[in-house]
Amino acid sequence: MATSPAARPTSPARSVSPANPVTPPIGTPARVATRYPDVSIEVDDVDQVYERARAAGAEIVYPLTDEEWGLRRFFVRDPNGAVINVTEHR
Repeated sequence: MATSPAARPTSPARSVSPANPVTPPIGTPARVATRYPDVSIEVDDVDQVYERARAAGAEIVYPLTDEEWGLRRFFVRDPNGAVINVTEHR
């Protein structure tokens, strides 16, 4: 089924869904992370959360990084295996 140009998204964002599981979201550091995050949370002090996660022995999947688009973030794996993107806008 073809879509009209008016129905096509103009945003560069991509969607990930059960029907489209292999298209990564733009901006995801696929070159480093072992998998894409399952959920994102924004915190007031990402450095403090990062240090607490490391001290607790959590598996850091993507290191604390200043992204060029204005985020400081890291990925951590929770006890159930989900990858969480912990981020702070700068």
